[in-house]
Amino acid sequence: MSTPNVIRIGLCGFGTVGQGVWKHLAGARRALESRLGAGIEVHRIAVRNPRKARAVRLPAGRITTDALAVAADPKIHIVCELMGGTSLAREVTLTALRHGKIVVSANKALICDHGAEIFATARRHGGHFLFEASVAGGIPIIKALREGLVANRFPRIYGILNGTCNYILTQMEEQDAPYASVLDEAKRLGYAEADEALDVEGWDAAHKASILAWLAHGVWVKPRQMVVEGITRITPADFKNAAMLGYGIKLLAVITRDLDSNELSVRVHPTLLPEGSVVANVSGVFNAVSVTGDVVGTTLYIGRGAGQDATASAVISDIADAAALLVHGKGSHLTAAETLPARNGCRLAPPEHIKCRYYVRLTVKDQPGVLARVASVMARHHISIASVIQTPGEDDRAASLVLTTHESHERAMNATLRDVARLASVIGEPVLLRIGDFND
Repeated sequence: MSTPNVIRIGLCGFGTVGQGVWKHLAGARRALESRLGAGIEVHRIAVRNPRKARAVRLPAGRITTDALAVAADPKIHIVCELMGGTSLAREVTLTALRHGKIVVSANKALICDHGAEIFATARRHGGHFLFEASVAGGIPIIKALREGLVANRFPRIYGILNGTCNYILTQMEEQDAPYASVLDEAKRLGYAEADEALDVEGWDAAHKASILAWLAHGVWVKPRQMVVEGITRITPADFKNAAMLGYGIKLLAVITRDLDSNELSVRVHPTLLPEGSVVANVSGVFNAVSVTGDVVGTTLYIGRGAGQDATASAVISDIADAAALLVHGKGSHLTAAETLPARNGCRLAPPEHIKCRYYVRLTVKDQPGVLARVASVMARHHISIASVIQTPGEDDRAASLVLTTHESHERAMNATLRDVARLASVIGEPVLLRIGDFND
């Protein structure tokens, strides 16, 4: 591969992230060029609507509506896929890789759905695929796993991977406000999308957890293979109950691997964390990832997990690595698919092997014997009650019954909730939260 005097970049997508990359790349250009020993130029930009008003003014000659032409352009060395979605984004990514280019992407859904195909294509045609911006925004968690912690196996990775949910939960706790009103405020401030489902139902975090699980363990785990639960049923009362028990509530992605049995579990759900935990005190739109390695122990990464500047920072970091590879031949270990961890017989843990303690909130009829009936169902499934909190319900004829359990497992807990919900004295669907005693 000849060394280019000018590294030409194609941007496919020029929304919030694309404009942030343009802005900050211009600001860092001289320093990057000095470090790399080559020029850097944004050669072409693919947009859906060239007439759309944008905060950034672009030379008309660089704009196109044909993203595939950018991906195939022989003058372009690095293609930044910043469009979102998984259809055209997949075509653009594969086209660029088939031409032996380096692709930089922030698209977690694309990687989760098509990662195996993308990396196989890169390997087959000599291309490279970099994706630091796809998980946790400006936190360099992917480089930490692939480079700094390469000597480790990872029995546990967990953290806050969705800033929208973390903002909503923080505001609910601090303002003692219901979910719906905080969500409306988050939309007004731009922290939540108009269609918030991908975030608040846990799917965005699940896409990111899939990527981390693959990086750490070499296994593609699809969201449908995970426990995925969102935050929509959490109420201010849950924060008060959690505080009485010494906990806060966060939406966590949790990736655990039993190194003895070689079983892996990946899950996303609201979790009670001890109030003294560092992750429990990460608030607002910030993300946090705790990584436990068998050699290094536990390391913790905290920073902005989304937004124009944080994501652009991660994209430009990958652009710099890609440029170093083109100019100096350095950094190929960052992108070579064959260096990623092999599956090594790792398999998904069945529900009965996924264990923790649980928090259960029930709305029940305010009458004698209800607790005894609930306890009987739990005992039938071999679940032991650790504590009970009973408070008045919103209705004079109802009460709120909160139970925490000793350690059990997902299969037993799901069967218990199914049977508890059938009791005539239980009103509505039980609310289940996991308790995260991670001891970090």
